[in-house]
Amino acid sequence: MPGFELFGDKERKEVQDVMDSGVLMRYGFDGMRNGHWKTKELETGLSQRMQSKYVHAVSSGTAALTVALASAGIGAGDEVIIPTFTFVASFESILALGAVPILVDIDDTLTLKPEAVEKAISSQTKVVMPVHMCGSMANLDALKAICDKHGLLLLEDACQAIGGTYNGKPLGSIGGLGCFSFDYVKTITCGEGGAIITDNKGYYENAHQYSDHGHDHIGNNRGAEEHPFLGYNFRISEMNAAVGVAQLARLDEFLAIQKRNYTILRDALSDIPEVVFRTVPDGGEENYSFLNFFMPTEELAQVAHQELIESGVDGCFYWYDNNWHYYKKWEHLTQKKSLGRLPKDVLEALPDYSKADFSESDKWMSRNISCLIKLGWSEEEVAERAKKMVDAIKSSI
Repeated sequence: MPGFELFGDKERKEVQDVMDSGVLMRYGFDGMRNGHWKTKELETGLSQRMQSKYVHAVSSGTAALTVALASAGIGAGDEVIIPTFTFVASFESILALGAVPILVDIDDTLTLKPEAVEKAISSQTKVVMPVHMCGSMANLDALKAICDKHGLLLLEDACQAIGGTYNGKPLGSIGGLGCFSFDYVKTITCGEGGAIITDNKGYYENAHQYSDHGHDHIGNNRGAEEHPFLGYNFRISEMNAAVGVAQLARLDEFLAIQKRNYTILRDALSDIPEVVFRTVPDGGEENYSFLNFFMPTEELAQVAHQELIESGVDGCFYWYDNNWHYYKKWEHLTQKKSLGRLPKDVLEALPDYSKADFSESDKWMSRNISCLIKLGWSEEEVAERAKKMVDAIKSSI
């Protein structure tokens, strides 16, 4: 996903603006800035691109999820439904607020299975959090209908999917809240950074205050600002935001390259009958950051993955055995390992995931291979890669 592959003069210019002013903080120091407000500029650009009224930039995608949940009043004992295939930040953000992550199965979209979501809803459920892993989305119409039926918040974790769309709307803008990550290996990068988008003014007001120690940001004297409620520090720096300003302006450029490279690889693999591609829901367009496909069996997927490695095809992942992205290796969650004592609400309500049956998820993940789409490949390199992939997969069958 990395935008850092195409990092250059545009990013350097934005960073130099900050260096010339000497103001690295997003708030205050108005007279020293020479008119440069990089975080505000990034937020304005995201608001326009994501078709959302309000945007607040923060220090990371994990911070974005945490602040988004807090902005909606999620706290002790509240349940948040998430998929078994995600990054650990999804449940970390939930636990950080004393809430309870409820894992449910995925389907052939590699994201939340709507029927599993409906089955998991309890009196404590407050949020359904689809995670648009590897650049594509869940059946958002079905999930939104479930949320509307039960009075739940739909919060989109679009950290890996910026630029994707659903029924013509940007991913992240369909739910009540949407979150993005701009770390070093996302489609666009700030080095470290993230953002929350919403059309809900209340959520936005809570978010920008909570992420800055509860400051209300009223007036032009930071020391005189009021503190409506407790908060924490999830601020992004002007330096990071400056990189993001340049990268956001290049998003369409990056997406076009990803789509070109993705299409070459997918067209080549389409000639292999045993290969079945991940389902993208009707009306959805992924951001083409990964090419995901299924092999007929777990055994064939493992053999094909090894053949790809031995053929020199890098960036292909077998998430089923991955330490960070699939529930099977989350022993720190299943064993409740924490530096401090977990809240009573969490300990009492957290399911025993060491005994959970996620065989439906296993059915899909055990047969999945996920291949990163890089920006730096030439068309010739992609064509060569496609041939290597076809040969490796055919030799594994």
